[in-house]
Amino acid sequence: MHKGKLAGVLAIALLLALPGTALAADPGGAATLGDDLTVALDFLWLMIAASMVFLMQAGFAMVEGGFCRAKNNTNLMMKNLMDMAVGSIAYFAIGFGFMYGASAGGFIGTDGWFMSGDFYDVTLYRDFMFQVVFAATAATIVSGAVAERLKFSAYLLYSVVITAVLYPIYGHWVWGGGWLGELGHLDFAGSGVVHAIGGFVGLAGAIVLGPRFGKFAKDGTPKAIPGHSIPLATLGVFLLWFGWFGFNGGSTLSGTDLRLSVIMVNTNMAAAAGALAALLVTFVKTKKWDIGMGINGALAGLVGITAPCAFVSGGASIIIGAIAGALVVASIFALENMGVDDPVGAVSVHGVNGLWGLLAVGLFADGTYNAVGLFYGGGTEQLVAQVIGMVTVLAWAFIGGLVLFKVLDLVMGIRVSPEEEVAGLDIDEHGTSAYPNFLVVEE
Repeated sequence: MHKGKLAGVLAIALLLALPGTALAADPGGAATLGDDLTVALDFLWLMIAASMVFLMQAGFAMVEGGFCRAKNNTNLMMKNLMDMAVGSIAYFAIGFGFMYGASAGGFIGTDGWFMSGDFYDVTLYRDFMFQVVFAATAATIVSGAVAERLKFSAYLLYSVVITAVLYPIYGHWVWGGGWLGELGHLDFAGSGVVHAIGGFVGLAGAIVLGPRFGKFAKDGTPKAIPGHSIPLATLGVFLLWFGWFGFNGGSTLSGTDLRLSVIMVNTNMAAAAGALAALLVTFVKTKKWDIGMGINGALAGLVGITAPCAFVSGGASIIIGAIAGALVVASIFALENMGVDDPVGAVSVHGVNGLWGLLAVGLFADGTYNAVGLFYGGGTEQLVAQVIGMVTVLAWAFIGGLVLFKVLDLVMGIRVSPEEEVAGLDIDEHGTSAYPNFLVVEE
């Protein structure tokens, strides 16, 4: 039996290593600096931007780790690590083909499995590298919503499904020549494609799992479960803020697109406005300057500007970010009052504000770059296309997430035992503590 398993693993490895239809002696489609400066600059910018987006994995890990308890931090770090590892393989094998393969009726890609084609087509490799870090980001968002009670084995299977199926199929509809793109729906860098997908799959997971022990009193009143390290969470938001310049700026797909300066300024201003708005709204409600809400406000502003960043002015980006900051506070309190336990606010940051970012295109696009929203005399055409996309991504992600987590729960059970949850997932799931030299006592 062990020999059979080994043979299967070797067969898969061989399949991954095989070239596509042609094995070129030299990279195909290569352009050197001397041949074409513009092409070389585009390649360089996309690889830099992809590296910046890759760093966002560290940002997510720090935010989630800081907002959760010390006894579960090894588990959270493992999930973020595996999102990149498992997600890369799944997206390479299946997801990239579903997303950018030849379109079947505008609904799904039908070729490009295992990056088939010219095996050393440098343009194909460039495009894959930029897209795979986006796929891993969509997967990572969910880990915060299901933190501190989901089995690690179930999370691995979830990561495969979202990067191979859920994310790329919707991505095909918007970015891969699919029906939403043809309809005129715009999502420049992924408020819907990346963030709403992750946010609403996360909502489904949180509902199927149920809340953590101690999150709600017997009468349903939500109780705070403080995270163990605000400094880690703060480090995380700065890493994410930095990476977002590559996330949004890289979505020009060109180092010579002069919109880059507009996009990066808009990204920064929306994050700043989101942090400030969330802080002020929370202060009005609680009379405390809450850094946790400030962190989530900055992230909400970043999510909200991701779709419209190339179509709006700097002033509009401040308005969009401020509304996102207020929305994230309202959403976090509303979800808690509905009995949903989202330890890091992932649903509110990415799901709710992913939808807001899509809507903002239909309202604030000023016509400078081929999109005109309602507030700039564009009528309702763009707004309607945006609303259709909002409804679609909400339904696709939430229903798909419910089916995924329900099936996993029926097949293997997705929640750890009560004893393991109380003790923390680090020791039982991974055999090591994130802080082995400290005794953590929880009241």
